[in-house]
Amino acid sequence: MKIWVDADACPKPVKEILYRVADRTEILLTFVANQRMRLPDSPFIKMIQVGQGDDVADNKIACKCEAGDLIITSDIPLAARVVEKGALALDPRGKVYDKNNIGQILSMRNFMDELRGCGVETGGPSSFGHKERFKFANELDKYIAAQGGIK
Repeated sequence: MKIWVDADACPKPVKEILYRVADRTEILLTFVANQRMRLPDSPFIKMIQVGQGDDVADNKIACKCEAGDLIITSDIPLAARVVEKGALALDPRGKVYDKNNIGQILSMRNFMDELRGCGVETGGPSSFGHKERFKFANELDKYIAAQGGIK
């Protein structure tokens, strides 16, 4: 199992949780982003910098991930792509995307996108705080434990 991170929009507190998890569990953690990132020195943490452009990082993650991997992303179309390959996606706010829910979530995302395209104000997500960080950490630990990855 590997963990892939759609890193350009990943909140800093989530990255910090992931750094600790990679070192504790010795699971390879790969950040994929358009911009260079400063990462802790660890044999379990690496970075893939991709070129600029829409979906370049998403395409790299979707291409490289395998069944059983965990992808950290808030991008629902990317989540749908990796779930189709047998991976699991986890939103930085702790929402799990899997084969049981991704179809409905993707349909709702597309519907909301159409509304925004018609000029309807749909609002955005609430601020990222302690509750979201806690939920993310719990879901991450649950998945790693289920995969036998907690050392």
